[in-house]
Amino acid sequence: MPTTQQLTAYARVLLQKGLNLQQGQTLVINAPVESHDFVALLTKEAYTAGAAQVVCNWRSDAMARLRYEHEDQQYFESLPDWRRDFSLYYYHKKAAFLSLISANPYLMDGIDTKKIFAQQKAQNEALKEYIDGMMASKTTWLVAAVPSAIWAKLLYPDLDADAAYEALWKQILQSSRADGADALADWDSHLAELKKRRTWMTDQHFTSLHYTNSLGTDLTLGLPDGHIWQGGMEETADHLLFNANIPTEEIYSAPKADAVNGTVYSTKPLVYNGNLIDKFHLTFKDGKVVAAAAETGEDVLKKLIAIDEGACRLGEVALIPYHSPISLSGILFYETLFDENASCHLALGASYPTCLAGGADMDKDAIAAAGLNDSMIHVDFMVGSPDLTITGTKADGTTVPVFTHGDWAQ
Repeated sequence: MPTTQQLTAYARVLLQKGLNLQQGQTLVINAPVESHDFVALLTKEAYTAGAAQVVCNWRSDAMARLRYEHEDQQYFESLPDWRRDFSLYYYHKKAAFLSLISANPYLMDGIDTKKIFAQQKAQNEALKEYIDGMMASKTTWLVAAVPSAIWAKLLYPDLDADAAYEALWKQILQSSRADGADALADWDSHLAELKKRRTWMTDQHFTSLHYTNSLGTDLTLGLPDGHIWQGGMEETADHLLFNANIPTEEIYSAPKADAVNGTVYSTKPLVYNGNLIDKFHLTFKDGKVVAAAAETGEDVLKKLIAIDEGACRLGEVALIPYHSPISLSGILFYETLFDENASCHLALGASYPTCLAGGADMDKDAIAAAGLNDSMIHVDFMVGSPDLTITGTKADGTTVPVFTHGDWAQ
């Protein structure tokens, strides 16, 4: 296990460089029961940092699996009011929300997907105000990782359980840039680099990006007028800076929903609600998926892009160099939080309004009119490769290399 000092450094990175927790603010932690010891340490650090209240919402993969195995579908088709009210109560108080995740890619293997998609729909409908608020950065939020015995054994099958768990903790701390002599200073330097990259991309005012690689990807992705590239620190409506993902290596923006054409091939597996989707490709016409195929999980993929009207369109484009730290680790994490930060990726579903100038203050109609997609889902999938080329085109037809050989061209 990492030392108390190392775990404390990680907790401070999450609270200060992730959430930017404020004096007197409430912190809501969503966490697996297995992470109890770290959550206790994190809670102590939050109170030390001035939190007025720390509230924990626990979950159990084993209990979730048992529900799907034994309960009828009717119990997945609605969300109890108390679950909706829990999130909205603290959202209205402008609490900071921290979600701690662990990977379990086979959790729902063999479960009836009708139940899974029914639950997804029920949650998104009941929590729409909360989800929309998170997407628009109305309050601070963060997704970060903690190890689990299942995840550790998946990544380190040749080690015994204790050694695997320790190895995963070490990798999480390293990937999260929390293992240095001064982790907070390391994060300041990293965030400054991300700001430089996103500022350059925003200043280019590209109208489209063209992706190609040897797998068969040949995709042109339009960008809306007034789009902004985000990455690293974001700003809430109350002008609080925060960083929504740790680890993070990406800068990202919103594609134009009706201006994506061509085919893109995945380069890493996608785990969606405990189901594995692998070696898939999508073909777009005028922004909409018109063909989808996968070697593994094709049924889940096709149900995913049909879940609502916007699920078959793209909501995010994100750029990460192939030779980034997480990619260079050589580990396939089977968890999007890590795998997406090892690879350029796209996302099916909703766009972030903050990727449009003034977007956070626009209503849904104005956001749609500007070209951004809306959906109850936002599902990232990885498309980066060592030979990925991305070329930006400007309004006057000028082209600029953005990525060559998988990395930044500039």
